[in-house]
Amino acid sequence: MDVPRRGAARKRLIRRIIYISIVAIAVPLITWQIRKLEPAAPSVERATVWIDTVKRGPMKREVRGLGTLVPEEILFIQAANEGRVEKIVLRPGVNVTEDTILLELSNPELELAAADLEWQVKQAEANYRDLKVKMDTAQLDLQSSTARVQSEYVQAKLKADRDIQLGKEGLAPDLTVKLSVATAEEAAKRYEIEKRRLEISGESAEAQLAAQRVQIEKLRAAWQLKKQQVEQLKIRAGTRGVLQQLPVEVGQRVTPGTLLAKVAQPWKLKADLKIPETQAKDIQIGQIATIDTRNGIIPGRVSRIDPAVINGTVTVDVKLEGELPPGARPDLSVDGTIELERLDDVLYVGRPVYGQPNTTVGMFKLTPDGKEARRVQVKLGRTSVNTIEVLEGLTVGDQVVVSDMSEWDRYDRIRLN
Repeated sequence: MDVPRRGAARKRLIRRIIYISIVAIAVPLITWQIRKLEPAAPSVERATVWIDTVKRGPMKREVRGLGTLVPEEILFIQAANEGRVEKIVLRPGVNVTEDTILLELSNPELELAAADLEWQVKQAEANYRDLKVKMDTAQLDLQSSTARVQSEYVQAKLKADRDIQLGKEGLAPDLTVKLSVATAEEAAKRYEIEKRRLEISGESAEAQLAAQRVQIEKLRAAWQLKKQQVEQLKIRAGTRGVLQQLPVEVGQRVTPGTLLAKVAQPWKLKADLKIPETQAKDIQIGQIATIDTRNGIIPGRVSRIDPAVINGTVTVDVKLEGELPPGARPDLSVDGTIELERLDDVLYVGRPVYGQPNTTVGMFKLTPDGKEARRVQVKLGRTSVNTIEVLEGLTVGDQVVVSDMSEWDRYDRIRLN
């Protein structure tokens, strides 16, 4: 038979109270600890991120832009007159000199006008010679007339002198003396008039001949102009260089101002760089630059800054100061870097893809063991092509992720595998 135990119910009650108390204490503690736990950090392959170390020291501020090599001097050859392309002598890519003929045009109307002016010049010259002969003949006639009047004057004067002498001696009547003197005076006046006529005739002849010479020179100048225009139908290079373009074909009709050819000097090149407008504000004339042609580096200096912004970029011309590497030619794509300034002692790190100057960004800083990275707020300063100044948030030796981490923006820490 069962024997009841004394105090068993009381012990069971005590155990129940203890269990309940333990549960009542443990549940809040566990909940509090769970709440303290951080959410699980996502894993990121270390090989897929770019990690850089914060350093202190000198930093060069630079900007970079893509561009092309272009000739410093380009001669655009345009049609001076209307014509038709008859013959193309050379094709782009050949070396040319000043007198090298590139192509030939034809213009029958222009050639006919030049021939007509040539005949007009010859006719004017013939008219000039005819006029000169007539003027010389008229001048000789006047000279002859003047000589005859002079002779009559001399004779009349001699007779008057004789009659005056005879009159003084009483051998000639007074009337005869007076008639001789009057005749001599008349002859003298006629002689002066003839001499004046001779002078005026000479001046008139010279004036008529001068007018004819002016007409000849006018026609000759027009003829020379037409000859020059006909000669310009043979299109010449005009300078030493390389023929780059010849955008016309045989049979094409061209008008004055039509582009016929482009000649450049490939040994005189400059670099035209396209710099983003946000980075071009600190560029100045004379700053040092380097041009990478993929086959060599060429030093240079900024020579011009375009005042206009086109498609978000500013065109900067760099004058090349070094020897051109093999393969350098017009329109070659290049990569240019312009040095803005040198900072002597700054804290800097590799420029993150999302880093802009004078901004505060969140960056993942690696823990000392390198297994995790936690987001920290970093204040950035001046920028360069590959580096950026650190003002606050990091110290020398810190390692940070500078590659694009936008995929993990909602996390404050990541694990690096």
